[in-house]
Amino acid sequence: MRSTGRRYETEPKLNMKKVFAVIIAIIVIIMFIVIIKGILSEGKEKVTIASTSYFASYKDNKWGVIDSTGNNVIDPSYSEMIVIPNDKEGVFICTYDINYETGEYKTKALNEKNEEIFTEYEKVEPISNADNNNNLWYENNVIKVQKDGKYGLINLKGRQIVKPEYEEINAVPGIENSFKVKKDGKYGIVDNEGKIVIKEQYADIDVLGKDNKSGFIVKDESGKYGIVDYSNKQVLEIKYDAIQKVYGNDLYVVKIGNIQKIVDKENNEVLTSGFDSIAQILSNQENAVIFVKDNKYGIMNLSGQILIDAQYDYLKEAKAGIFIAKSGDKYGIINMNKEEKIAFQYNSIVYNQKADIYILEDSNFNSNVLNGNLESKLTGILIDLNETKGYLKLRINDEYKYYNFKFEEKQETDFFPNKTLFLSKKDGKYGFVNKDGEVVIDYIYDDATEQNNYGFAAIKKDGRWGSINNKGEIVQEPTYNLDEYLLIDFIGRWHLGLDINMNYYNQL
Repeated sequence: MRSTGRRYETEPKLNMKKVFAVIIAIIVIIMFIVIIKGILSEGKEKVTIASTSYFASYKDNKWGVIDSTGNNVIDPSYSEMIVIPNDKEGVFICTYDINYETGEYKTKALNEKNEEIFTEYEKVEPISNADNNNNLWYENNVIKVQKDGKYGLINLKGRQIVKPEYEEINAVPGIENSFKVKKDGKYGIVDNEGKIVIKEQYADIDVLGKDNKSGFIVKDESGKYGIVDYSNKQVLEIKYDAIQKVYGNDLYVVKIGNIQKIVDKENNEVLTSGFDSIAQILSNQENAVIFVKDNKYGIMNLSGQILIDAQYDYLKEAKAGIFIAKSGDKYGIINMNKEEKIAFQYNSIVYNQKADIYILEDSNFNSNVLNGNLESKLTGILIDLNETKGYLKLRINDEYKYYNFKFEEKQETDFFPNKTLFLSKKDGKYGFVNKDGEVVIDYIYDDATEQNNYGFAAIKKDGRWGSINNKGEIVQEPTYNLDEYLLIDFIGRWHLGLDINMNYYNQL
C-alpha cells in the first residue's frame, strides 16, 4: 500500500554549500555595484537640500504663504496675516470676515495644497506666547480648536490632544508647551501631551519661574496666594496677599498686607525689612539677595546686613559673585567686594550661561566679547550666537568671521558643511567662492550676505539689493532699496519684511 506521506520525506534536500556560495556571489555583485557607483560619482559635489519650510508672504496689501524655494503655496489673497505655527508643517491658519465693532471673526486652516483641513471644528486658532521682552512666538506643535462653544487642543496632524471641554485655553506666558485652562470657572494647567498637570481648582494660576518645573503661583476664591509644585503638592500655604516671581534656595518673596517678606517653604519668615522690594535671590554660596530701596539696587545678606549699598539703577547676578550693574544710562560689571571689574561705559551687557561669555555692546553696536573670567577675546558687530551649533558670528572689518566658544577662529564650512557658496571680499568688493576657495561669482558687488539655510544669498549693487540661488544664478536683479531694513534676507525674489519680529517675506 502506498503511503500518502512518503513523497514529502523523499523530496530532494537543499545543498547548503551551494546556497552559501550563491549568497556570497550576490553580496560580491552588490559590493561591486556600490564601488562602481562611488567611482562614477567621485568628484561630484554632494548637496543636501533642506526640508521644505513655509513663511507668510505679503504683496499688494494681501497675505499668502511661500515655501523655502520662493514659490507661492497660498496666493496673497487674505486681508490678515496668515499664521504658520510650525514652519516645517503645512498648516496655515487664516482669519477672515472680521467685524471690528463686535470683535467677531472666522478662522480656517489650510494645508500646502490650499485645501481646508480640520473642518469638524468651528474655529481653529494658533496659540500665541511671549517672553518677558515681549518677543512673540506661536506654540509649534499644538493648536486650539473650538467645538460646540468649548475649546480643546489638537496637534498639527489633527490628532486630539485635549477634548473640547474648556471655557478657555491660553499659553502660560513665557513657558513652552504649558497651557492655562478654565473649566466651570476654575483654572488649571495641561501640557502639550494632554496631561493634566494642575487640576482645575483655582481662582487663578500662574507659573513661578522660567519653566513649569519651578512650580505655580495659585490663588483661591478669597484672593489669597500660595505655591504648588509640578505634581500639585502644596509648597506654600495659600494665605499670602501676593507672591512675586522671585525664588531660589527654597526661598520665596511674598506680601502680607503692604509688607514684602522672604519666607522659606515651611512659611518661616527669613527677611522682613530693610528694602522696598526683592529683585533676585542669589546663588547658594552667596546667601544673599539683590534688594531695591528708593528705586536703587543693592545687596544684603539674609541677616539684613548691607553688603553693597543701594546705589545702582539696575543690578543682576550673572554668575556667583559677579554682577551686571547699571549706573545712569551705562552698564558695567562689579563683584561682591564692590570692585569695578568692567567700567560703566556700555549700552548693554548680557551674560550667556551656556557659552559662559559676556557680550558688551557700545553705542555704535560694536560688541566686546569676554570669556567667563572677564577677559576680552573678540571685538566686532555680533551677528549671531548659536548655542546649538556652538559658534559666534561677528562682522569684523566688513568680513564675517566664525568662532567656537573657546574663541578659536573657524571656517563657515565647519558649521555649515552643506552650503555651496561662501561670501568672500577682495579689493573692497564682494563675491562668492565654493568650499574649495574657487571663485564662483566674481567680486562685483558692493555688499552681500552669506548664503542662508535655504540656499539664497543677497547681493547689493549701486545701492540696490537682489538675490542669487545656491548655484550662483541671479534670481532677483538688484532692484530693491532696503536702506530702512535692519536685516537683509531673501527667499527667491521675496525679501524679509521690515518688522523682523513678524518673520514674513515681502515683494514690491
